[in-house]
Amino acid sequence: MKRAAWLVLTAPLLMAQAKPVLVPDVSDRDINIIYSFTGAELLLFGAILYPGGRTPNTSDADIVVVVKGPSQRITVREKQKIAGIWVNAARMRYQSAPSFYAIASSRPIDQLLDDRRRAVYELGLDSLQLSPSTTEPDPVQQRFVRGLVDLKRRAGLYYEAPSAVQITDKVLYRAQVTIPARVPVGRFTAETYLIRDGHVLAVAVKDISIRKSGFERFVARSAEHRSFIYGLVAVALSVAFGWAAGWVARRV
Repeated sequence: MKRAAWLVLTAPLLMAQAKPVLVPDVSDRDINIIYSFTGAELLLFGAILYPGGRTPNTSDADIVVVVKGPSQRITVREKQKIAGIWVNAARMRYQSAPSFYAIASSRPIDQLLDDRRRAVYELGLDSLQLSPSTTEPDPVQQRFVRGLVDLKRRAGLYYEAPSAVQITDKVLYRAQVTIPARVPVGRFTAETYLIRDGHVLAVAVKDISIRKSGFERFVARSAEHRSFIYGLVAVALSVAFGWAAGWVARRV
């Protein structure tokens, strides 16, 4: 009886220990944006630790990495041609759209998880939960979501990289994510998912900070915290440069 009771009490602990664990890391946790910033290559790598240190003989596991930027409110406007003129006819506002979203996987994501699980973990551009602020019919919402994703994709802020994750000996993995020059600043997250047979076995998250530094940081902070003085200085500099350009033109 005592042995049976001990097994019942320790069974959850033993099951938890039987799950694999992800040990992720990133090549750069602090990315500074200066005047010459043209983008960066972020390396995400790590290891899969299996119970007992031995890899299972079952089917291979897959890795998915997602880099997300801070959420932001976005308004998408749809243009229509009326009387030969393009005008903003309709709009949709989203409360929590990621400012940056990149997903890389060892295989195409639709081969790893079904639609429901992809939606739960927001894996894939077609599975983002954007939280529209207005209630519209589903076809209208889907049209605006496709428009938003297309705009972000063309700006290099949303993209998918299927089969971009390399796994070595079923234990070590690595993937490279491109950070564009137009990336927003803020707190980013690098999420790693271990997937096998249509199930998420483990999840790990690392934080990444992207911020402006040097003169760019001074200008951004001044515009945000001292907007009135910043506006006066901007106007004064414009007048000064205009006067200087006129003076040079008269002397030439």
